[in-house]
Amino acid sequence: MSEFTEIWSYLSRGPLLWLTATLAAYALADAIFRASGRSPFANPVLISVVILGIVLHLSGTPYATYFEGAQFVHFLLGPAIVCLALPLYDNLGRLRRAILPVGAALLAGSLTAMLVTLGLARAFGIDGTLLASLAPKSATAPVAIGVAEHIGGSPTLAAVLAILTGITGAILATPLLNLLRLTDWRARGFALGVTSHGIGTARALQVNPTAGAFAGLGMVLNAVATALLAPLILPVFQ
Repeated sequence: MSEFTEIWSYLSRGPLLWLTATLAAYALADAIFRASGRSPFANPVLISVVILGIVLHLSGTPYATYFEGAQFVHFLLGPAIVCLALPLYDNLGRLRRAILPVGAALLAGSLTAMLVTLGLARAFGIDGTLLASLAPKSATAPVAIGVAEHIGGSPTLAAVLAILTGITGAILATPLLNLLRLTDWRARGFALGVTSHGIGTARALQVNPTAGAFAGLGMVLNAVATALLAPLILPVFQ
């Protein structure tokens, strides 16, 4: 037992261990997702977070130690944001033809996400750093991190809130939109991209390619809108 403890203590300090654990957790979560028939309730990101949380808790590994190994995945968020230009470029023609409804939907979605969140937070007595971290929660994580840091929030907390928002949207969007009898894939995808950024866009791509394209478009435009509007709206609630 003591030999195992010594081996684990050595391995846990190696950055490759936690990068491997992250990739293995996602591979297992994706297998579960596929086995469920791609059910929205078996979201692979959510399952991965749960698996890694259990492993870190049982092994007594601090988050800082885990992040040293998994930070390469975090680094890839930057290039991923640059790639967001691709769906925007591919859909420029559609965007031009529907600029007014897209603009109205973007403004309504972005403002609602921030106003409702900040209003409820203030009603429950939340202020300071936590309030500032909540403002950009519907933007994709790298943008949410940058915006939160700029307006006095916690970048780490903003990332967690953005991921939780994305997971919630990816799980609830399909049954909710079906309940509302919304059948236009463009509208479904755009709504999911605006509210649930990358994770929601991934879910939209699994359901329908048109929905995925418009979800990517919504994600990109909402990232820009959030970066511009959050610094203006937050002071109203502080």
